[in-house]
Amino acid sequence: MDLRSLRYFVETVRLNSFTKAAEALHVTQSTISKMVRQLEREVGAQLLIREGRALTLTDTGQAVYARGEEMLATMRRLELEVRDTQAVERGRLVVGIPPMINLLFTPALKAFRQRHPRIALALQEDTGQEVERKVAAGELEIGMTVLPADARLELETAPVASYPIWAVAASGTFQANRATVALKALAGAPLVMLTDDFALTRALRLAFGEAGFEPVIAAQSGQWDWLVAMASAGVGVALLPEPFVHRLAIGHLDAVRLVEPALQWQVAHVWRRRYLSHAARAWLEVCRDVLGTAPPAAGHGRSPR
Repeated sequence: MDLRSLRYFVETVRLNSFTKAAEALHVTQSTISKMVRQLEREVGAQLLIREGRALTLTDTGQAVYARGEEMLATMRRLELEVRDTQAVERGRLVVGIPPMINLLFTPALKAFRQRHPRIALALQEDTGQEVERKVAAGELEIGMTVLPADARLELETAPVASYPIWAVAASGTFQANRATVALKALAGAPLVMLTDDFALTRALRLAFGEAGFEPVIAAQSGQWDWLVAMASAGVGVALLPEPFVHRLAIGHLDAVRLVEPALQWQVAHVWRRRYLSHAARAWLEVCRDVLGTAPPAAGHGRSPR
């Protein structure tokens, strides 16, 4: 079975579009169609049913797609292992990292470049949940997310840091001199939160469910500073990790720690089980040395206005 035609077929199914697959693979749409037909001839059965723009897998197509993903992931791992054995001190590493997390990793990035100047390191920004998916699919070797990770993806996780989550709102929202607020006290209160593709929002929704209430979402955004602006304007209560609360410098805000339970923003590395390249192991080592794994002491009191 030709691996190139298999790759084109898998990408077409994953994106559910010949056009999008062609764009992703930097080839023409006719090339994608030709390769899929070639794969169907090799298999001896139709793999895709084309109805207008919609694509449906046949029974054979489902089997080829499932095993094809495994074969391509195996080939990617083989390439990593070969490169690693050929160049112990050299290499290239792409780390998937969510926008909210990247602010914490500047010291680790600096230390890595000093220790391993011959390893090219690139950061690929995406939401935590998308980083997890890309790591599970073999598109990224290692990435960062907020725990708990999606258990269905069967990823290895290594916690890096843990920070308390705070409730931030317009001045006067919380009782004067109050240092904490119970999670259940937010039931019925309008909330401004990150969009659902952020791992932090996934963790918060799990916490709401365990507390027995459905949150009232006033607005969602992919930018934490906009959440702060909306909270300052009285649109709702923003729920943010402690490092971002300490960076606040706009408007008059109240900030109190969430308790009962004391929710934590748990930052962790994620990778597929089995092999990790020399470059990825070096990155993990630097992060452990620079950032440590012990959670910082919880903050107290209200943030400065």
